[in-house]
Formats: sequence, structure tokens, C-alpha cells
Amino acid sequence: MRISDEESLSGCYRAHGPAVRSYLRRYVPAQDVEDLVQVVFADVWRSRERYDPSRSLAAWIFAIAHRRAVDHLRGRRPVTVPLEEVGDPPGRGRSEVDDLADRDRLSRALAELSHAQRQAIELAYFGDLSQREIAERLRVPLGTVKARTSRGLRRLSALLVAP
Repeated sequence: MRISDEESLSGCYRAHGPAVRSYLRRYVPAQDVEDLVQVVFADVWRSRERYDPSRSLAAWIFAIAHRRAVDHLRGRRPVTVPLEEVGDPPGRGRSEVDDLADRDRLSRALAELSHAQRQAIELAYFGDLSQREIAERLRVPLGTVKARTSRGLRRLSALLVAP
């Protein structure tokens, strides 16, 4: 199908509009879907000269729809609520015993890491240092700190997940 005039665009919209609408519903809020469908087909019309008729029209349209959905989502500000206003969910508060048990599990898991990995993680999380600051303090290359931290966190995760 060639997109050369308004009649072709209308046919293209009738043929592909429902599928584009369904695709966009999976990614953007329901209240924004119709507006985004219009944006997609306006882009189809504006960029019709770039369409290669030897390629799939549907794939080209869905590529445009995907880019518009991503642009739309990037432009949105996430709704945030201050933690002070949220509070603890009813019946799910944590006791001091639970907190102590978690700290004990973490302490035991950290003890199983190599000294270098434990040191990098402790400086990052408990010392509140950036990886660059850790590298300077330990007098090692930045890549070494990144590797130690990454490997240590993977190992720590596996240790904490294990029963």
C-alpha cells in the first residue's frame, strides 16, 4: 500500500488503526491512547515520503507507534507521594525482632564475601561513598571497584535469597 494521498491514509488508518490502538494500550495510560493514535498517524502522513513500499507497511507504522509511545512515557512525570504520608500498611508493620533478624542475615552474608568485595560494598552503602571515591580511598582503579561491587552484590543477593 502506498501512502500518497489522503484517501490512502484513510484506508491505512482503517486497516491499521485498531491494531495500533491495541498496541498502545499495553504501554500508555488509557486516557492517552486516542491522542497517541492520532499522533502516530499524523507522523505516518508527515513522513510518508520516507516509507519504502518494498517493506512492510504495518512494521513501519508500528515502529512509529513504538517511538511515539516511548517519547510519551519519557515526557511524563511519575506520580510520587512522600514516604511520610504513606505510612505502614495495616497489619504488616515490622517489629524490632524482624529488623534484628534481617541485620543478622545481612551481616552473615557480608562475612561470606571476599575482603575486597565486602570492603567495596561497605564503603558504598554504609560509608555513602561513590565508586570514584572508593577507588581513591583504596588506591585501586575505578574499574576494579566496579567489578568488586558488582560481583559482591551478585554473591550477596544469592546468599540472601538462599533459605
